[in-house]
Amino acid sequence: MSSNHDYVIRAIRRDDWPLVKQLRLEALRDPLADLAFLESYEEAAVKADAFWQDRAEGSGEGSAAARQFVAEAPDGSWAGSVTVLIEEAGTKDWAGTPVERRQGHVVGVYVRPEHRGNGLIKALFDAGVAWAWERGAQRVRLLVHEKNTRAQGAYRKAGFAPSGVTVPFVKDEEQDELEFVLGRPS
Repeated sequence: MSSNHDYVIRAIRRDDWPLVKQLRLEALRDPLADLAFLESYEEAAVKADAFWQDRAEGSGEGSAAARQFVAEAPDGSWAGSVTVLIEEAGTKDWAGTPVERRQGHVVGVYVRPEHRGNGLIKALFDAGVAWAWERGAQRVRLLVHEKNTRAQGAYRKAGFAPSGVTVPFVKDEEQDELEFVLGRPS
């Protein structure tokens, strides 16, 4: 297992789209993917290359609305990724809930199993959160399924804490997602 100092954390580039696609499809095969992601492997696997190219451009270097960060292992492979979206005050989020303040919203969190447990997730979060602060975010948030305790533990280690807000899970309104937040340091 590598230490998190062996990785290069960087924003994706437009021409990284094949690796964006590959890592996302792998993430959607994770045993907890049904709790962690809103789309299925089957839905993502049939998307055209243009979709992945647009995604890489829309969250790559130079985008002010979203930024995907990856961790490159010493061999050049991608060990994991997080994406941070900027949500503007006065707009509504993906669920239709009013956004009260400019904030970052972390989505698409995934670390390959062989790279877990070494602090890499915190290094990815640190990069994403720093980017959100640079964009003027007042806080950074994420949503995590109530039963995804593995992810909740990783998010707590990265400094996030439950806000007390719950949102019905899009795939099953009988289940909830918990909002975790990290306030901007004063």
